[in-house]
Amino acid sequence: MLETKSLIKDSVIYGGTTIVSKMITWLMVPLFTYTLLPDDFGMMNYLYAYMALFLVVLTFGMETGFFRFVNQTDKYKVDAVYSTTLLSIGGIVALFFVVFLGFLPFVRNFFWDDDAPSNYIRLIILILGMDAISAIPFAYLRYKKRPIKFGFLKVLNVVLYSVFCVFFLLICPWIDRHYPSLIAWFWNGDFRLGYIFISNLLATGIQTACLFAELTGFKYSFDWALAKKIFRYCFPLMLMGLAGMSNQVVDKLVFPEVYPDHAHWKSELGIYSACFKIALIMMMFTQAFRYAYEPFVFEKSKDKNAKQSYSDVMKYFVIFGLLVFLSVMFYLDIIKYFINSNYWAGLSVVPIVLIGELFFAVYFNLSIWYKLSDKTYWGTIFSVTGCIVIITLNIIFIPLYSYKACAWAAFTGNGLIMLFSYFVGQKHYPIKYDLKTIFLYSGLALLLYCIAIFIPIENLYIRLGFRTILIGIYLLVLIRRDLSLKDIPYLNRYLKQN
Repeated sequence: MLETKSLIKDSVIYGGTTIVSKMITWLMVPLFTYTLLPDDFGMMNYLYAYMALFLVVLTFGMETGFFRFVNQTDKYKVDAVYSTTLLSIGGIVALFFVVFLGFLPFVRNFFWDDDAPSNYIRLIILILGMDAISAIPFAYLRYKKRPIKFGFLKVLNVVLYSVFCVFFLLICPWIDRHYPSLIAWFWNGDFRLGYIFISNLLATGIQTACLFAELTGFKYSFDWALAKKIFRYCFPLMLMGLAGMSNQVVDKLVFPEVYPDHAHWKSELGIYSACFKIALIMMMFTQAFRYAYEPFVFEKSKDKNAKQSYSDVMKYFVIFGLLVFLSVMFYLDIIKYFINSNYWAGLSVVPIVLIGELFFAVYFNLSIWYKLSDKTYWGTIFSVTGCIVIITLNIIFIPLYSYKACAWAAFTGNGLIMLFSYFVGQKHYPIKYDLKTIFLYSGLALLLYCIAIFIPIENLYIRLGFRTILIGIYLLVLIRRDLSLKDIPYLNRYLKQN
């Protein structure tokens, strides 16, 4: 019982701090869109997309590898596993620095668009190196059951990044207008986007410095035999992670290569990226669900009614996911001010991205079958399949439809792997999902959305009021059919008292 309570506490801290970090990062979007032009915002998202992919390669799945081997205490010493994995990533990072910093003018042509400034790329390379190196100390903190320090440093990184961005993007321009001599020694208004990467570098550097205790205090040693086993174990994980990450960022990497008007790809990508950020509301909802669901899946796996529990969770997840979709779309007239009006031209992609993210979340929900049946190779197959579909559709349709093709490609790719996973899963680990209820609420959400869209109401307040009534209809059906008010603990207690 004590172990279960400890696990729940640790999960809350790890999950909570991750969600808080993502929330803070998301709340930075208004700052970026109100201080950067679409060209700069597009370049920023393009470079960060590359960062996400490179980080998967640099860490090489070794966090998982560390946990896999460090728990084999009958074979390996903890310090030996920790030191070997740390030195392995250190070697990968050192090679990365030599190739990409030493030969940047040559290698940049194979990765980055010609419009990407080399000084930005150098900053990103330094950030990547520190992020990769710190991955194993963070894994070590989890192994040592030190969630407080883990969570504190994760949140500290994002807070520092936000503070530095506010300083460089808001405070420095104000000082430059009123007291320019104070910051003339380092401030350059034309380098505005570069200061975002400098903010990231400073925050990551401070975070890495705070891990000094985890990087010292033990004898560094490298076990070649162990390293070979770790690399052999981690290589498939790295490929799976690379395919999964590609599904999320590949549209931003492909866009400048295939968009026909090369002079304007940055602004188009900036508009798409800003509107994509609005749809991250769905991603944060699913992220919160994920941290609660993963422990639940394995905890329930031995229960005789486990499959019924999984079915019920799927039903309510879809119901509330659709509620998130309706809420965002019905109040988009207000939510759109989250980004600058310079980016509103792309708001038409928001519903597509929202549903695409919901498809991906349902796919994650379905993934329990291959995790519980030890057929995890199917996860790689699905990820690679989705990646191929998304890349292909982007290459074909971006020249024709610009960033709308990116949204529809993700929608289609995520939808296909969702269906693929469902039908394959029903053969290997059949679960009787309540498809009747899922389709009922999907149809209801679609009907309400169409009513809201196709009934024109000019007055903003009347329009919002009308759409609030539509949300009320959805909630009324939910309460009357599938979620009795008596099932809500605090409300149930209140109803009994009255």
